[in-house]
Amino acid sequence: MKSFTHNHCSKLRYRRVWQGIAWTLVALVVWLSLTPSPPQLQVWDKAQHFAAYGGMALWFGSAFRPTLLWPFILMALGVALEVLQDVGGYRTLEGMDMVANALGVVFGFLLAATPAGSWMAWCEARIQRPRR
Repeated sequence: MKSFTHNHCSKLRYRRVWQGIAWTLVALVVWLSLTPSPPQLQVWDKAQHFAAYGGMALWFGSAFRPTLLWPFILMALGVALEVLQDVGGYRTLEGMDMVANALGVVFGFLLAATPAGSWMAWCEARIQRPRR
């Protein structure tokens, strides 16, 4: 797939910062997934899963070298967290949550393979403009 050859991250001046934020997003999703009483938003649950995993996938696809390994890692994370919720006993495993997570990952990585994947470079260009 030609679009996965785009390497948006090679142009990033603050690549390590962007990557650190990516891992912080993973930690946040892990905490939100495993806490007994997560914050409740007035948004459909599956949309929250799709958005969270889609956002992480876009972030990883933009901040790291392009590889098809990241989507599989994020999908495995979604499955593992659902299983851990069930094992914990205070939340339940939901197959449709896993589907929403996986669809979000696919969408986020496909988006990262487009010109939209260079959004971090766009942000950096705005930050680095000289002030007069």
